[in-house]
Amino acid sequence: MQPRNRHRKHSILSKEGKCWSDFYKYVKRRKGNRENIPAIKDCNGRIITDAIEKANRFNSYYSTIFSSEENILHIQGENTGNPFTTDVKTIRIRIKATGKNKSVGPDRVSGEILKLGGEAMIPCLARLLDITINNGKLPGDWKRATVISIHKGGDRSLVANYRPVSLTSVVCKQMEHVIAAYLRHVWDKND
Repeated sequence: MQPRNRHRKHSILSKEGKCWSDFYKYVKRRKGNRENIPAIKDCNGRIITDAIEKANRFNSYYSTIFSSEENILHIQGENTGNPFTTDVKTIRIRIKATGKNKSVGPDRVSGEILKLGGEAMIPCLARLLDITINNGKLPGDWKRATVISIHKGGDRSLVANYRPVSLTSVVCKQMEHVIAAYLRHVWDKND
């Protein structure tokens, strides 16, 4: 006679209430610690190994060489004073071009969600972008980025030898493409 819990012990996704987060925790444990950034040196030559302290050093360094703008411009259609209207063809093209497996930004909306929404997603996304552009205010999650440091060469212990890569909102990227397409259209029309 086999023990009753034998199969349950080996099945991480059993029907008894285990969820995907347990599965990902299991996978992470099996993979081990994959820390990308080795020990780094601060400006005094002190070696830093603590992950939080390393993150603070990178943040401090990047904030000295990059700046951000708080405001976005109000765009009005064709200088008539009418509200901006998103071209749904542009959104359709951009959603098709969006990678399903791209990393998600701080808003946790993935390209896969936009693709799965298909044609039903396009009018909703167009409305969201119209409201955002016409009000001239970005949602808070669209202003944030998850920054990953990538070694670009040289001594791995020097913060200056890493470049930041920002993972930003997929929806905000759609808006950037809509605005760029609009500007190209206006420039072409007005030579």
